[in-house]
Amino acid sequence: MNVAEHTPPLVDMADLSVTFTAGRAPVKAVSGVSLQVRRGETVALIGESGSGKSVTLRTMLMLHAARRTQLGGKLMVAGRDVLAMKDGELADYRGKVASMIFQEPLLALDPVYTVGAQIVESIRRHESVTAAEAHDRALKLFERVRIPSPERRLAAYPHEMSGGMRQRAMIALALACNPQLLLADEPTTALDATVQIQVLILLRELQQELGLSIVFVTHDIGAALEVADRIAVMYAGRIVEEGTARELIRAPRHPYTIALLRSRAHGAMDKGQRLVTIAGSPPDLSKLPPGCAFAERCRWADEACRTQQPPAVEIAPGHRARCLHTDLTQATAA
Repeated sequence: MNVAEHTPPLVDMADLSVTFTAGRAPVKAVSGVSLQVRRGETVALIGESGSGKSVTLRTMLMLHAARRTQLGGKLMVAGRDVLAMKDGELADYRGKVASMIFQEPLLALDPVYTVGAQIVESIRRHESVTAAEAHDRALKLFERVRIPSPERRLAAYPHEMSGGMRQRAMIALALACNPQLLLADEPTTALDATVQIQVLILLRELQQELGLSIVFVTHDIGAALEVADRIAVMYAGRIVEEGTARELIRAPRHPYTIALLRSRAHGAMDKGQRLVTIAGSPPDLSKLPPGCAFAERCRWADEACRTQQPPAVEIAPGHRARCLHTDLTQATAA
């Protein structure tokens, strides 16, 4: 894949913080996340549930309730300051500049309108075209995402389609206005294994064909490897390790990344062999510790880990890990 190394990144996120204030205590769902996504690049965010992946993704479309959310840091997409956008600007930005594939399309699509009508409405909201022209575009999108009998499926309601078909329709809707950035929030989680692979291959082909930038959220490392150029590992609202997909799998250096990789099933496992688990539980995001949030679950943790935030250590060009003991993890990872 040809990536423009020397052009400004499409996504430039610096020290982003997201705090929810609706409960008894503020919940720091995202704490100081910095991430860049170049044009034509796919970046996967991986980690356990509650690590801040989906919150980060939804912030890129400003989907959180404004009254109950405090935002900080910088978030630029295609040269636009997303955090400073007003309602009218956001309406123009969503769908045209950045769009999202949601985890469960049956909940994301409106049940009282046909799928085709929803795509036509999206196209006409952003472009000056007739209903007939928008319908033709929608038909071509259904053909592009390989929905069989596309004309008939355009007239179907979401509940009349299978899970895999709905996800393809969701992808078509996300691509309707030719966005520069595609945000995919665990788009294969609710699908069976065969359909998962089909959707992942489709996303990869569309990315290459259209030159999209994609931020792909998943807890499935295998899915991340299938589509991503780079992987960012999140834990307790922070990116703890980031690098190319190949480098991160070959030489992980953060204890959490190492534990994640060891806890997955793989072809080399013997029948009946127990899966390795990560001891303990993620921290309460309303009571984050002063030091490394993974310290209580980490075999290498010492007093310094529990009292100070580890800085990002440069392992190799483009490969960083937030850990005070990357010298110890290197031997284990190898």
